[in-house]
Amino acid sequence: MSEKKIPKDLTEIPTEVVETDLLIVGGGNAGCFAAIEAKSQDPSLRVTVMEKAHISRSGATAAGMDAINTYIRTDKGETPESLVKWSRAQVGGGPIREDLALSNAQILNESVEMLEDWGLPIVKDEDGHYKLRGRFDISIQGEQLKPIMAEKAMEMGAKVYNRVAATNLLMQDGRCVGAMGFGVRDGRFYVFKAKATIVTTGGACGIYKNYTSDYSGAHHQTWMCPFNVGTGYAMGIRAGAEMTSLEQRWVAVRTKDFSGPVDTLSVGYGCLITNAKGERVLRDRYAHLGGDKAPRFVRLNAPMMEWLEGRGPVYVDTTVLDEEEAKDLREDLLNERPTFVLFLASRGIDITKEPVEIYGSDPYIVGGHTGSGFWVDIKRMTTIPGLFAAGEAAGGSPNKFVGGCAAEGRLAARGAMEYLGSVNTLDVDPQRVSKEKERVFAPLLRGPGFDGITPVEMEERLQRLMDEYAGGISQFYRMNEERLDYALKNVKILQAQTQYLFAKDLHELMNAHEVIDRLDVAELLIHHLKFRKETRWPGWQTRMDYPEPNPELDCFVESRRDPVTGSVEVFTRPYEQLIPGDRTEG
Repeated sequence: MSEKKIPKDLTEIPTEVVETDLLIVGGGNAGCFAAIEAKSQDPSLRVTVMEKAHISRSGATAAGMDAINTYIRTDKGETPESLVKWSRAQVGGGPIREDLALSNAQILNESVEMLEDWGLPIVKDEDGHYKLRGRFDISIQGEQLKPIMAEKAMEMGAKVYNRVAATNLLMQDGRCVGAMGFGVRDGRFYVFKAKATIVTTGGACGIYKNYTSDYSGAHHQTWMCPFNVGTGYAMGIRAGAEMTSLEQRWVAVRTKDFSGPVDTLSVGYGCLITNAKGERVLRDRYAHLGGDKAPRFVRLNAPMMEWLEGRGPVYVDTTVLDEEEAKDLREDLLNERPTFVLFLASRGIDITKEPVEIYGSDPYIVGGHTGSGFWVDIKRMTTIPGLFAAGEAAGGSPNKFVGGCAAEGRLAARGAMEYLGSVNTLDVDPQRVSKEKERVFAPLLRGPGFDGITPVEMEERLQRLMDEYAGGISQFYRMNEERLDYALKNVKILQAQTQYLFAKDLHELMNAHEVIDRLDVAELLIHHLKFRKETRWPGWQTRMDYPEPNPELDCFVESRRDPVTGSVEVFTRPYEQLIPGDRTEG
């Protein structure tokens, strides 16, 4: 089907059925590593990757990276256990799934070293070790990071379907037996039948309004890949999977008016966070929490408190750099955010004479940074048999970043291969497939003249609603019970109005399903925020009506939506500490 040709009805839309052993939904970092691991273990295995964009530049690492934020330098005395302790402390003592974090850490280094074997330049120190720029951060020249992963996955024999947007899991007898979606370029309806499925669709952004979206039509000047909208989470939610820790939102500190990296400046080059009065914010006000090495949510909340208390704007003080250090910094930025260098130049900013202003981002749901995502067992299988999750999609184990997500992709592949060896491909109910095809193409078949709602209109309403009532940036991430009740009520109104969405072309059809996915993630997120009646991570989750931690909520908050009735159940699971010691010290 031509991209511009609109079908008159479903009979004009071809259906393509693909049978495979292992289906990987999402060809980002974790997805590529899952494919590579599976083909390495069994070259005869049919491995299929379903990718919404193009695998060579998709997912959170699409634009490149200037560092890999987790690598264990054993010569420095670090161990998998010390990495888990550090990760636990970074989220204020948890809760985190220490079993998952430890299993990731145990194969972390070899996963990173695989990247170097495939051609990724990793910076070395004078002793030949990977060069540290923080305790667990190593510097890379990573502009080609994603193409390197993608090429290896294809070289190993994974079959990749680019430009196919996933819309729902294929379920049969309570088991996941694949996924369905549509071709964003060819307009086909795709049915992937698989013995096992791994979801590696990344996290969710665009649920909240970004503060910089007011000057242009670009809704997603975002810290994260703007195409990661929570589709994997949403498919699981609609199928009744258990989700964990959605309320542990990730909010990043970024350079203001341009989503540039702050850790590169503050951690990599020692440019400390400084307020408008010239005071070192973290060193002077948050020494009891670790100062400039305080947990990440503290480093996010501190600059925003300076604004609220009249000491903003806030900066990273780059004026401590000499000319040579400033040149090195610009070169590092070219690996991850080359346009940030252009942004500084366009404003005539000499960073050795003028500090760089910083601010908080909009909140995201990302299981590779915080702990949000699917509840999985040690083999990365979700609570739905046959469905596995890895990377940003798998919850409970924060601070995975590039290396940890790669390791988890490999672990999920191992778990899925063990599972698929014990099951057969099931026949799929054709009525279920027909019903999904009808649902998927409904916005397109309504036609461009339909008197309804465009995806952008619904997206703007959702983002402003979440921003104002569910703790967005305009509210300095604060919320209370009444605001959350309002947000939940209105999200459900929007969900009911998705029947009025219409699309003029295949790209808008994708946008329509993206906003439907965001709504389903937002609904469960609000339930999580309502349940956690405390403030455990100020900035990430600030309840004005419950400003202190509640010891009774030192546990995981879980949710599950009934796929038949749509009712949402919220409950808890206990925190199990495996690594001894003070949980707030890493």
